[in-house]
Amino acid sequence: MATEEVNKPPSLPSYPQLIMNAIEALNDKNGSNKTSISKYIESKYGDLPAGHTTLLSHHLNRMKQTGELVFLKNNYMKADPNAPPKRGRGRPPKPKVPLPPGVILTPARPRGRPPKDPNAPITSSKPGTGKPRGRPRKMARPEGGITGNSTLISTGSGRPRGRPPKVKTSPLTEVSVGH
Repeated sequence: MATEEVNKPPSLPSYPQLIMNAIEALNDKNGSNKTSISKYIESKYGDLPAGHTTLLSHHLNRMKQTGELVFLKNNYMKADPNAPPKRGRGRPPKPKVPLPPGVILTPARPRGRPPKDPNAPITSSKPGTGKPRGRPRKMARPEGGITGNSTLISTGSGRPRGRPPKVKTSPLTEVSVGH
């Protein structure tokens, strides 16, 4: 309690009030910039708190956000009371069409997957009843095996699957150097 009274001079009004007084006193048609507002406040109220510039910036931004001040071309000016309220960024909301009298709204359906019904009959998915679960079993190998030329498993392009066998060279074609 005592520290607040020591830090804050008793004659100093609130910062929003100081800012409004400065803008009114400067009375510039294009508005007043931050430095001119700050200089006016410093000249009128001599002893200001240590963080005066920070406090001034904070309150100017806050007043700009709430719509008390309008920020245009780096100048602050009082908001026109007849001006329409400033809209936020993004797409404007769709206008709501009034419902005819007597129409009762049903509550909106919640998003996501609906919860399971606890009273629903349990469907068993035991093996042997209908379609089996999981990956189907491998087909049996052909009787001739993979080595038989006529029973090669092909993919439809006319070529057997897998890496082709290594071609053995005959000893006649090799060039041997005599020792």
